[in-house]
Amino acid sequence: MQKNGRSVKQGDRLLKMQGKQDRGPVEFKSHISEQEGEIMAIATRDVISVPPTQSIMAAVGRMTECGFRRLPVTDAGTGKLRGIVTSGDIINFMGGGDKYQLVQVRHNGNLIAAVNESVRSIMTQQLVTLDHDARISDAVKVIVGRKIGGLPVVDTEGVLAGIVTERDLLGVLGSERSPLHVEDVMSQSLRVTAPDCPIATVTRDMTKHRFRRLPVVSDDVLYGIVTATDIMRYLGSREVFSRMTTGNVAEVTGLPVRNLIAGELFTTTPEKTINEVAREMLSRNIGALPVIEGSRLIGLVTEFDLVRAFAGG
Repeated sequence: MQKNGRSVKQGDRLLKMQGKQDRGPVEFKSHISEQEGEIMAIATRDVISVPPTQSIMAAVGRMTECGFRRLPVTDAGTGKLRGIVTSGDIINFMGGGDKYQLVQVRHNGNLIAAVNESVRSIMTQQLVTLDHDARISDAVKVIVGRKIGGLPVVDTEGVLAGIVTERDLLGVLGSERSPLHVEDVMSQSLRVTAPDCPIATVTRDMTKHRFRRLPVVSDDVLYGIVTATDIMRYLGSREVFSRMTTGNVAEVTGLPVRNLIAGELFTTTPEKTINEVAREMLSRNIGALPVIEGSRLIGLVTEFDLVRAFAGG
């Protein structure tokens, strides 16, 4: 596309948008010591999982139906954890990265055939887990240090016992009063995309840069935000198949990303406290808020940013 006489590559645009104030680096002080109690006190215990033989389509359908970003894969008989499939794995499979080879090479671009492969073919097998007697501080250390959104919890036999996420940690840590504001913790250099950018470009950007979401900007105005879960839900709802005539994945991923943006857009402002924003994210069940100042997008604050800040990262 053309903008102000300059060529801008769709889906690969980086905004470095400073607000009115000088937003230099902030020194965090540690707000978390050893938390009392085991991780199972905050983990989800009744975890839905699927066997490795489950089809990709069935797994995506289950994630979409339940509103999950991740789904553990376990042995049907023993319950032992074998892998996990995430919304990131799904966008990788749909054209973002190496898992797209399953569609493009093995099935010659035929998405309908590829989604009937077993979920073991795209699940993440090199897992980071927590022991069932781990402390909350152990979970914080792993999630913040390795930038992982959720961790399966296993017992001494490797059987899935629960799962703990950034949101679970935010529910605990966010109750502690913090002097920090959104502008202290938000990401300011944002990679964004345009409403007419093809879904394929968005999946590649997300996979390459390990993003779960991209702000969608048109003429420097925030149009919306697209997430890995939105793209996964598009596949899981089966709406994708109603648009296909040949079965080729390009029929789906060639569509503009604007097709995936729906619902109300929630934003925040740089002067809000991180306690206020944490409460809003938890109550609305959302993982990020674009930060607006004077009608301009100046940053993005995520659950990860908040957990890291509350933990003193």
